Amino acid sequence: MSGKLYIVATPIGNLSDITLRALETLKSVDIILCEDTRVTRNLLEHYQIKKPTLSYHHHSDAKKVKEIQALLADGKNLALVTDAGTPGISDPGNLLVHSLVVHPRLGMVGQPAEQAEAGSPIEITPIPGAAAVTAALSISGFATDRFIFLGFPPHKNKRQKYFKEVAEQEVTTVFYESGHRILKCLEALQEVLAPTREVVICRELTKMFETVYRGTMEEVSKLKMDERGEFVIVINHI
Repeated sequence: MSGKLYIVATPIGNLSDITLRALETLKSVDIILCEDTRVTRNLLEHYQIKKPTLSYHHHSDAKKVKEIQALLADGKNLALVTDAGTPGISDPGNLLVHSLVVHPRLGMVGQPAEQAEAGSPIEITPIPGAAAVTAALSISGFATDRFIFLGFPPHKNKRQKYFKEVAEQEVTTVFYESGHRILKCLEALQEVLAPTREVVICRELTKMFETVYRGTMEEVSKLKMDERGEFVIVINHI
C-alpha cells in the first residue's frame, strides 16, 4: 500500500500561526519534504518535532521526484512544507503533486488500485493554514467574492505586459513582490493605474515589522517605504 502525502501549510512569519492539525501531521509522518531544510528545522525545533527532512524546491530535478515516488511506493507517509505559507501557492509544490498524480507506476489519485499499472493510488491530503495572499485580502477591505492572484511579476521579460494585465483586471487583484523590486514595481504600477485606484501593500505580514500601506495609487507612491522583506500588493478593481 502506498504512503500518503500531506500538503502542510506552515506560518508565514509568526510561528504561533501553525494549526494543531499541522503539528499533529508533522509529528506523525515518516519524512518531511522542505523547500529549505534549515528554515524548516527552526520550526521543527520550536515545536520539538524530531523527524528526518528531505529537500524539495524549484531546483529539484526528476531524480528527486523519483526518490519521493519511491518513498511513497514503499509505504512512507510524507509531509510537504514550504518555507512559509501553503505549498503550491507560487511554489513548486504544485509540480510535485502533478508529477505524482499522473505517474503510471503509482496510478492516478482516486483511481481504483486494480486499474493502476502497479501499486496503489497516492492519497494526497491538504492540511490548510496560513497563506500571505488570503491574509492580505482579509485586511484589504476590497471585494473578495471574486479575485485574481497573479503570483510574482516576471523579473525581466514580459514585465510590462504583466502590469498592463494587472491594470485591466475587473476584479480585486493580488500579487507578490520582493523587497529589492518593490520600488520598481510601484513605478510600473504608476504608469498603468489611474491615480485614484485604491491599493493596499502589506509588508512582512505576521512578523515583527509588519507594515500595511493604504491609499490611492498616487498617495501610496509618495510614501517612504521600507524595502526590506516580502510584499503582498492588493489592488481594488475600481
